Amino acid sequence: MPIHDSVLGLIANTPIVRARHLDAGVCELYFKLESQNPGGSIKDRIGMSMIEAAERRGDIKPGDTLVEGTAGNTGIGLALVAQQKGYRLILVVPDKMSREKIFNLKAMGAEVVLTRSDVAKGHPDYYQDLAARIASETPGAYFINQFGNPDNPAAHESGTGPEILRQMAEVGGVDAVVFGCGSSGTMSGLSRCFAVSAPDVEMVLADPVGSILAEYINEGTLSEKSGSWMVEGIGEDFLPSISDFSRVKKAYAISDRESFLAARELLAKEGILGGSSTGTLLAAALKYCREQATPKKVLVFVCDTGNKYLSKMYNDYWMLDNGFIEREQHGDLRDLILRPYSQKDTVVVGPDDLLVTAYQRMKLYEISQLPVMDGERLAGILDESDVLMHVYGNEERFRDPVSTAMVSKLEVLDVKSTVESLLPVFDAGKVAIIMDGDRFLGLITRIDLLNWLRRRVQ
Repeated sequence: MPIHDSVLGLIANTPIVRARHLDAGVCELYFKLESQNPGGSIKDRIGMSMIEAAERRGDIKPGDTLVEGTAGNTGIGLALVAQQKGYRLILVVPDKMSREKIFNLKAMGAEVVLTRSDVAKGHPDYYQDLAARIASETPGAYFINQFGNPDNPAAHESGTGPEILRQMAEVGGVDAVVFGCGSSGTMSGLSRCFAVSAPDVEMVLADPVGSILAEYINEGTLSEKSGSWMVEGIGEDFLPSISDFSRVKKAYAISDRESFLAARELLAKEGILGGSSTGTLLAAALKYCREQATPKKVLVFVCDTGNKYLSKMYNDYWMLDNGFIEREQHGDLRDLILRPYSQKDTVVVGPDDLLVTAYQRMKLYEISQLPVMDGERLAGILDESDVLMHVYGNEERFRDPVSTAMVSKLEVLDVKSTVESLLPVFDAGKVAIIMDGDRFLGLITRIDLLNWLRRRVQ
């Protein structure tokens, strides 16, 4: 294996892995691990392609400012290349993006501008429109414009497509490729490559429910109204100017729930940690495979790494909050407890633990209150205001035991109480402590009630 002078030398030539434990019917399923690119996604390819092509034309030079609107991964690919080549980079990112992506972008030196994810193209706060405006208002800035930049699909026409055909030739070729569409660069580039080199390869689109693209492919109608979806990086409410859908004859609309559960199944069964769009592609690929009557070799992209989604779809509590996985329902207040004590999900402290320990647990788990358990008995509750008032003016008190600051006179609710009984507790600025006789069951917060109400609407 060669030694590279730059991390950019690691972009492309990603491995392919055959599925062993997923039910693909009569088909063989293969995963193209774009997650192995140095920036963790397939977008590293276009990040390098769009910047280096602009350099060759003389449009930019090191030290210039680049601007782009991105769902996250294109931004990371651009940040990787900009960092190595010496460009200033401003990225406009919708606020539904995972924290991991945003942290990643900032750590690489990109300037991140968050904007609304609930508005459509044409709105001044839509991420692409806002990016274009920032570019026009920034002296000397170059607008990357992945959705209208021909250097985007060129990366896949000359790079990804031939790479797939070369690799899959080792197993007798490829019959179908399942992909997603965001900027449409992957689809358009592969279409042009396959039209010349492998015209029999079937192209299958995986699209989030809410996007307009699956309906456009399957029914030939272009809806003017899109929905919303939580999967990141794919799906659209318009047709990008660089898009070429001419070779795509089949599309599957995949719900957020299907996507997230498929990605989690991929990790559980194949050991592959993919992102949210990977789940969409996998769910569509499995549907396609199971519909086939004759064996086919089907390739699907692992578009990016799941490391960017650990706080979301790989977080059981986030999945529960959003109604994507379910717990047993009891018909009482237990249904609102996100972290049941009986399942050891509740974060607790003991009365003899130090206040600094309690503070560290609050920070680690991003919670504001801790039940204080003396064995299996609820001895009190400690919230961040209790800690603050105890240590303010004398930081040495962080070494005091929890028992010196906790509230031990508790107002509790029986598990059979009504949901309405939570409201006076919250109105008093407290958290609801739920008991079944003398047995502590867990806590209910305002956000727990809000999530429960939202799940009922869904």
